[in-house]
Amino acid sequence: MFDAQCDLAALVYDGHDDPDAILRDFACHLKAHGSGVVGMVQTGQCADSSLSAVLVHSGETLLLAQPPSPGASGCKLDLSRLQDAGLRVADALAAGADLVIINRFGKRERDGKGLGYLIERALDADIPVVIAVSRSSFADWVTVAGGMSVKLACDRHALDAWWRNVSLRTAARGRAGSHHGVRSVQVTSGGLANPSL
Repeated sequence: MFDAQCDLAALVYDGHDDPDAILRDFACHLKAHGSGVVGMVQTGQCADSSLSAVLVHSGETLLLAQPPSPGASGCKLDLSRLQDAGLRVADALAAGADLVIINRFGKRERDGKGLGYLIERALDADIPVVIAVSRSSFADWVTVAGGMSVKLACDRHALDAWWRNVSLRTAARGRAGSHHGVRSVQVTSGGLANPSL
């Protein structure tokens, strides 16, 4: 499914982490420094029916939850709204990008649905992708990614270190005029470590 010549990173989070805040801050930083970033990052929570996502390329916030039913608690993801958000990301991606951010890897992506097609589309165009993946779903992610993924700690330092590495490789490929395979590496808050998943 995924090409070894592309850069794909999983920001792996636990229950106490806030990958959305990290990804939003990262996207804002890159955009402020002239990078073309497209994608979406979750905002709001299902617990209070405010589940939504912000499109990082436009700043628009889209509600993703179904309208609440009387007496119901929590919320359900509205698949048509998710699909609409995905189409907006796809349109922005078609216009060109330096990075694609996908808010979460979930059971839909695990089953080949959801926003997985955006990842494939970006990687087919040699555009790096970062996606938030819960630790409990990481084994499924590795299977879907065919083992070709960088595993990042859920912190900004790890994300910045990965992006510096991607930027250097992209610049080197541009100078060489050819593409090289990407090895999977473990990135921690201390920087690049030994190749691993």
